Amino acid sequence: MSKSVQSKHARALAKKARWLKWGISLYPPYLGAGISVKSISADFRRIQVQMKLRWYNRNYVGTQFGGSLYSMTDPFYMLMLMQCLGPRYLVWDQASQIDFISPGKGYVQAQFQLSDEQLLDIQRQTAQGEKYLPVFQVNILDSQQRVIARVQKTVYVRLKPEYRPATQ
Repeated sequence: MSKSVQSKHARALAKKARWLKWGISLYPPYLGAGISVKSISADFRRIQVQMKLRWYNRNYVGTQFGGSLYSMTDPFYMLMLMQCLGPRYLVWDQASQIDFISPGKGYVQAQFQLSDEQLLDIQRQTAQGEKYLPVFQVNILDSQQRVIARVQKTVYVRLKPEYRPATQ
């Protein structure tokens, strides 16, 4: 890929990141839960999400509602992989597990990151057309950087049929 094509692609991806940041923050389920996207890197390798404790996202005992904590983490690894791997791949959320460590009593945040090694591993694992189920972990932290919940996300990744190698 030429430098001008790479540069054009990078600019388009950065523009998409800016639009998606606002679009997700205004998405009614997130808006209603008080979840906002703080940042999306131009290359979609890092996303930060936050949520303040409000009257409408408190549970019965006055702490962060567990469903809202989970919602903070729901689509992000899938979205990141879709952008980083490109249109040749099918990417879906497959499974998730959340462990509540301690009550969220105020502002909480989560940061999602993808490394070059993770992306290369996914490309290697799917190169012959096989599905791959990478597992990602994200911690939800309070304002003192203490872990209040730990989430594991399993994502389904596979080359689309038209890009799979011919079988022999």
